[in-house]
Amino acid sequence: MPSAAENAAPVTGALLLCRGTPDTVAPVARLLREPMRAAAAGEGWTVLVPEGAPWRETGGDPVERVVTGWAGALAVGGPWPVLALWWDPGHSGFVLASGFRRPVGYEWLAGGTPVGEDEAVRTVALRLGLDPVLDLQALDVLTRGDSDADARARLIGLVAVLARTGLVLPPGVTPGASMPVLRVALRAAVGEGDADPGIWWGPVVRALCVVQVGLGVPMALWGLHRRRPALVLAGGLLATTGTVGLRARFPAPLGTPP
Repeated sequence: MPSAAENAAPVTGALLLCRGTPDTVAPVARLLREPMRAAAAGEGWTVLVPEGAPWRETGGDPVERVVTGWAGALAVGGPWPVLALWWDPGHSGFVLASGFRRPVGYEWLAGGTPVGEDEAVRTVALRLGLDPVLDLQALDVLTRGDSDADARARLIGLVAVLARTGLVLPPGVTPGASMPVLRVALRAAVGEGDADPGIWWGPVVRALCVVQVGLGVPMALWGLHRRRPALVLAGGLLATTGTVGLRARFPAPLGTPP
């Protein structure tokens, strides 16, 4: 396990917060190209931690772009908003995806200097159903440049505000921590070692894929007929995601004969 000093050093990482329970979020998360570990995060929330780190690959996309794609795919695949938290040595921030709406996000420099638009924070509060007075005031504090809080502290402050909606991260799952630390903490939270938390979800995922294809194709055709590019894009995304899922290989349940 990484030492405390290693965890305190500037690192690159991310986690996803989904407004749904693990039994409904996990099957959809299986459709992502990146393996995810899921755990309950309070009442009505699920936290997902990626197993790999594609943003570390040479020439790979920045972490914020990667998590925006993940959040968007999860939000389209289910009736819940998805909040992605990300950090690297120079920046930290979050992205909220909700249905087919355009994702919104906010960012801070490592020292805590805000570089985002205040309107994005108000949009996040509205889409997550936060209190328009008390919670929004708390979020506004995170956008001020007259605070000594660094970017990591502001992400933790965001999580504290969301605690009013029932969000409670498992012990050790903290924004700004290293990915090895997050993975170990999540495994401890679900009481497992290296077992695949999605081992039972193969048939369920395939059923969801069929539904996605069944919805996506008519939606795209209707969008073409009505000359609405947004519907064409959304339908194509659903159909493509479903097709990829149907072609994927899922592990058989434990105890199934080979």
